[in-house]
Amino acid sequence: MKGLYPILDLDALAAAQVPLSDLAERVLRVHPPLLQLRAKSQSAREILAAGRVLLDLCATHGNHTRLVINDRADLAAMLGAPLVHVGQKDAPLADVQRAFPQLGVGISTHTLDEVRDAARLRPAYIAFGPVFPTESKKNPEPTVGIEGLAAARAVVDQEAPGTPLVAIGGISLARCEAVASYASMAAVISALVRSDATEHARSMHLALGGA
Repeated sequence: MKGLYPILDLDALAAAQVPLSDLAERVLRVHPPLLQLRAKSQSAREILAAGRVLLDLCATHGNHTRLVINDRADLAAMLGAPLVHVGQKDAPLADVQRAFPQLGVGISTHTLDEVRDAARLRPAYIAFGPVFPTESKKNPEPTVGIEGLAAARAVVDQEAPGTPLVAIGGISLARCEAVASYASMAAVISALVRSDATEHARSMHLALGGA
């Protein structure tokens, strides 16, 4: 897995008055390896409805992109989505892996100790950051910088060689080249909410090493 990892945040899209299906359609044209549905304030029914829309769109685009459901492993399993993403304040990674063996599980980390603990459990991927300042979270963790990302890469390579490392936080097109030196993918939310989403997503995907 290499390249852009778009995250479609339902609250951010609603604030920008951008329909979920519209932005999803635009970024899926680039064939990113993963696409995440992030729904922090929506009901289970709303998440399931949005997830079905995205699964259908992924299929329309040849299933080049695998859908990730944020936080809710139970809903990911109900949808038949291939992956779920959990944070440090969600259910422990090992518990999710045990309860939902059919799901790939990605995890957010913010310190090297968290990276090391996650790597030992061989998740589908490890996200690390925020690498740069971000406005996508109300109370973000301290930024780690490119140096921190490089250190995380070294830990992953030692503990779980081959596990994809995802850079998170403040990733822009101008920063993609530096990020690509250490990360397999970069997760992006706000940078894709724009009128030229397809072209911008393609530029970022290629700069991050995507095909």
